[in-house]
Amino acid sequence: MKKLLLIDGSSLAFRAFYGLNDLNRFKTKTGFHTNALYAFHTMLEAILQRETPTHVLVAFDAGKSTFRTEKYADYKGGRASMPSELAEQWPYFKIFLDAYGIAHYDLINYEADDIIGTLATQASCKMPVVIVTGDKDMLQLVSDNIRVDIIKKGAEVDSHTVDVIQERMGITPKQIIDVKGLMGDSSDNYPGVTKVGEKTALKLIQEYGSIENLYEHVDTLKASKLKENLINDKNSAFLSKDLATIRVDSPLALSVDDTVLKEKNSADLTAYYQQMEFNQFLSRLDVQPTKIEKVKKLAYQVVHEVFSEQLSNAKAFYIERLHENYHTDTPLSLSWINHDVIYIMPWQYVSQSQHLKEWISSDTPKTTYDLKEAYVLFHHIGWTLSGVQMDVSLAAYLNDTNDSRLTFTQIIPIYTSGQIALDETIYGKGAKQHIPEDAVWQQHVAQKTQALEEVAHQLQDALQKNQLMHLYEAIELPLASVLAKMEVLGITVDTQVLQSLGHQFTNDLIALESEIYALAGEQFNIASPKQLGVILFEKLNLPAGKKTKTGYSTAVDVLEKLSGYPIVEKILTYRQLSKLNSTYVEGLQKYIGEDNRIHTRFVQTLTQTGRLSSTDPNLQNIPIRLDQGRQIRAAFKPNSSGNVLLSADYSQIELRILAHISNETHMIEAFKNGEDIHTSTAMRVFGVEKHEVDDLMRRQAKAVNFGLVYGISDYGLSQNLNITRKQAQQFIDTYFEKYPNIKTYMDQIVESAKKDGYVKTLFNRRRYLNDINASNFNLRSFAERTAMNTPIQGSAADVIKIAMIQMDNIIREKGLQSKLLLQVHDELIFDVPVHELDIMEQLVVQTMENAVDLSVTLEVNLAHGTSWYDAK
Repeated sequence: MKKLLLIDGSSLAFRAFYGLNDLNRFKTKTGFHTNALYAFHTMLEAILQRETPTHVLVAFDAGKSTFRTEKYADYKGGRASMPSELAEQWPYFKIFLDAYGIAHYDLINYEADDIIGTLATQASCKMPVVIVTGDKDMLQLVSDNIRVDIIKKGAEVDSHTVDVIQERMGITPKQIIDVKGLMGDSSDNYPGVTKVGEKTALKLIQEYGSIENLYEHVDTLKASKLKENLINDKNSAFLSKDLATIRVDSPLALSVDDTVLKEKNSADLTAYYQQMEFNQFLSRLDVQPTKIEKVKKLAYQVVHEVFSEQLSNAKAFYIERLHENYHTDTPLSLSWINHDVIYIMPWQYVSQSQHLKEWISSDTPKTTYDLKEAYVLFHHIGWTLSGVQMDVSLAAYLNDTNDSRLTFTQIIPIYTSGQIALDETIYGKGAKQHIPEDAVWQQHVAQKTQALEEVAHQLQDALQKNQLMHLYEAIELPLASVLAKMEVLGITVDTQVLQSLGHQFTNDLIALESEIYALAGEQFNIASPKQLGVILFEKLNLPAGKKTKTGYSTAVDVLEKLSGYPIVEKILTYRQLSKLNSTYVEGLQKYIGEDNRIHTRFVQTLTQTGRLSSTDPNLQNIPIRLDQGRQIRAAFKPNSSGNVLLSADYSQIELRILAHISNETHMIEAFKNGEDIHTSTAMRVFGVEKHEVDDLMRRQAKAVNFGLVYGISDYGLSQNLNITRKQAQQFIDTYFEKYPNIKTYMDQIVESAKKDGYVKTLFNRRRYLNDINASNFNLRSFAERTAMNTPIQGSAADVIKIAMIQMDNIIREKGLQSKLLLQVHDELIFDVPVHELDIMEQLVVQTMENAVDLSVTLEVNLAHGTSWYDAK
């Protein structure tokens, strides 16, 4: 008889890790931890023996970001990050399952629950289904043909059927969602209704059947604190019910037929057991040693010097590193292929090779994993990298921005049809000190190096197929070199300015503390949300206080609605100053090098819109709403004495691109005539003359203009303007009446996305939208707003990248001493000698405003000064 077993892999893996928490005993000779893998194996075998299924699937969570976090940012927000000892084991769960013949699956933007819910629903009409999990939310899936087993200890479970749930809880499985909506969930961190626990929630659902029916009759409840809480937290209840609801219509790329339990692969299991040193499991395998196929070994040579013939046919090179920040990391090795032989050179010998230096610096076409990283690393030994034509990380990112966080070891199996599968933790933590001498590590590097050419070939075909080659060759690849030079240069940061600001902020914080204590009537820990909630909502009786299971919410959005109260305004300022002091004043000083400069890393392969980001440190997010935040920029100085910083900022570039893409004549004319676009919009929407537009009208027009760029909804606009959703929708409708081409564009881009599955920028940058045709309204709506927004934001990102490349070329061609130092949002920062200021201002404006040919003029605002602050 057929039977489908569905296992919550993420839940089982965590229980395995914490259930067998003997980290010292369960690790290999190289120091690699194996406790979770061992316990997972044991638990899985016990479950399989008990159930004897014909079909099995292990579902995993794909990541922290899901459609639920898009609806509620704090969903699962209280959970600690995965322990590093478990993180290093994580890739091997799937390797084990593959060898064992068990299907596994994860889905971007969804949780394991949704995968299981969808497959269980599909299969339940064909065969019995058993779900094994540690998550009681899964009980909502119980039906006549679906049983849910909750893991208690080891492989021991508590089985739930329809009758069991009715007997224990007095409700149906589907009503569990309503109970969760009322009581919330501290584990998943969604609120429910204040002071409603499981007992009260069960009683209410037993009586009213559902949240919807409860709220239809809420007025008939007798006056009580419960009734008051129900009314106040209605939105929270419905949100929590939605978050608790497991999706049974997830867009899976597999069916029940794909879950047939296969035979074990003895060779793969043997290799896995040997690697993990699971001798007990290895001894059980009914395999003769002579039948075990040896893993194919690659031919490689470890060299300490290089001869010209070893580079005569070299086309690809790979740099192996351990740590993320390549500005401070020393690589382990440089490897390359030449006439099918792989050469591995420990990094300490690289700088001594003149032959290698000449090849790296030549224009000979090369492939590597990350051009920008390699450029910086070679710069550290006095070399200049040239000739790279294929950057695997960039090409993979452009091919699918949803995979922007993939490492090289994860990219390899995707573009080699799974023929090569690697993981960076193969050599374990314990071997790191002597890795270059370790044969296992050498084989690992050899496999990566060999994979480079095959991956590059497949990626080039993918770029051609998806019409992304021009974007890659004309924008992203040359930009990588520009960014590398900017990173190498860095920007001078004056420690004394930061320290002076630190003293100032500390004094301001002390003064604010005294003022807050005076207004509160007592001293308390301002940084404690629990203590702050009690002060604001119990002692001072401020409105809108919502109590969750962990106390009142004191999040920024909650406090901003109470900003009219002096104590709240001071608390908001206190928080901002505290963050400025810790994250920027103190935090930035950690990154200042011996050259008194910060060398941030510009991340080119992260955002789905193509926008650049930066890290170590993140210079994109220095707050500038407060003057104190802007003052932090005063610490950023030119690299050479007597120079100035020149700031060039695109003005309203996204609105200009919106006007161009939509061909909205009224907006195009306003920009061409140099009108204030928000005033112009207010005149059209409110039907008034220019002199009649007041500050409120302009602010509302501005909110709609920029809101539409981000695909804002009526709810979002109502929150921004503090008006009702009905008023917000009327505002949007009127806007579209006055700008009909924008409405046409929005409709057409959504339809195009539904047909193609993606949207693209003016330069063909693609963003795939997996939920654009989802049956779930919220998922589909978010995808539709993303479809409207991405071509605008992405095109703006492309424009400033083109301007950066052109300015780099112009500076080099004209032999100028000026340098491009930073890119932050729509702003470029140049280090300019005073005698070059006039020519640079002319060149920057001319280049940036003519970087692309649009139906509207691009406008650049210039400013200069002896610091970044003065240049604004």
